[in-house]
Amino acid sequence: MAVEGNVKKAAPSKGVKKTNFFREVKAEVKRITWPSKEDTKKAFLAVLVFTIISMILVGVMDYGFSNLFDLIYKLKK
Repeated sequence: MAVEGNVKKAAPSKGVKKTNFFREVKAEVKRITWPSKEDTKKAFLAVLVFTIISMILVGVMDYGFSNLFDLIYKLKK
């Protein structure tokens, strides 16, 4: 129970809690400043480039380590 000053307030029922929750969510969504279409495109492009570079880097490392391990196993035999 919440207390304001000397007055105790009864806890709201479950239905009221849910309604208040969704009202507050709606109010918060209205306050969001969404990025512009141009900003979204730039961010998407940056993520895409970073992902492609990461894929290439991991592929090169995988290929290199694979060949290195093959070389090590051939030397052991």
